[in-house]
Amino acid sequence: RSTLFPYTTLFRSPLIPSHLRREVQFCRALPLLHCSYGPHRGTITHMNGLSPKLVLCCGALLLLRSPHVAAEPSPAAVSTFNTYAHTVESRLAQQHSSPSTFLVLPDDPAALSKLCSGQPLIEQITTPAAPGALLHHWRATAFVPGAKAADFQRLLENFSAYPQNFAPQIVSSTVLSHTPTGTSLRLRTRQHHVITVVLDTTYAVTFASLDPTHGYSTSRSTRIDEIASPGTPSEHALSSSDEHGFLYRLNTYWTYEQRDGGLYLQIESISLTRSIPHGLAWAVQPYIESIPRESLIFTLTSARTALGHERG
Repeated sequence: RSTLFPYTTLFRSPLIPSHLRREVQFCRALPLLHCSYGPHRGTITHMNGLSPKLVLCCGALLLLRSPHVAAEPSPAAVSTFNTYAHTVESRLAQQHSSPSTFLVLPDDPAALSKLCSGQPLIEQITTPAAPGALLHHWRATAFVPGAKAADFQRLLENFSAYPQNFAPQIVSSTVLSHTPTGTSLRLRTRQHHVITVVLDTTYAVTFASLDPTHGYSTSRSTRIDEIASPGTPSEHALSSSDEHGFLYRLNTYWTYEQRDGGLYLQIESISLTRSIPHGLAWAVQPYIESIPRESLIFTLTSARTALGHERG
């Protein structure tokens, strides 16, 4: 155990690569910090006195300055993602085959009561390890009193309104092609988690229903580009050598059921992102893990709000 003061001492220490040290000059006057080191040199396991917001800030800066990763994850990571996605989709197909199993709802009456009273349920689901990458799986559920399945299906299929219904994360929405079996959709998203990241992502989107009160949708990413200098004359997609690997893959699954005087909304997302640089888990992991969770909560909350406006 050691005491470091100020924070710049930590970032100038041999624990941090030289190309990262200049990123923390803003930290000169920060308070006393205690660190506990793990069994491997360069791994910090605990930080006392560092606020969660500052940890996220440090994580974002260190991630940006860590060595660039390839635009695509390793074949092994892609295989892990695809296999896991197949497992999730097989389970969803089984769920969606019957009204009695359509949603995953809490068994505890008290938890279900909280959900029906307006408190969303957020769950992190354990995933297998992905070589050289991170695999995330989150599920969020909400209840919208008075809403109907047909209302939500119209909302999901109204792609042109996405920049209004899901602002400020969705900046633009472009339908690339549309057939009776699916839609190819490109979304420009802007996410701000300490730093701002703009992505152009193309999705293959499908819709289906069991009956008029039970519906579901699947969205699978087919291409993801990180955009530099968005909205300026110099705007361009970053090359494979310059991308940061914030998002490699993203699948989103909506399930919705009309009953109990309203509409249950359930969204699941599985995503593949870059791995955490060795020795920087103390700062980078909270930042990396916050992104899929916060994005899922934002999407669910925005959908619930848009449903309310539509009915109002």
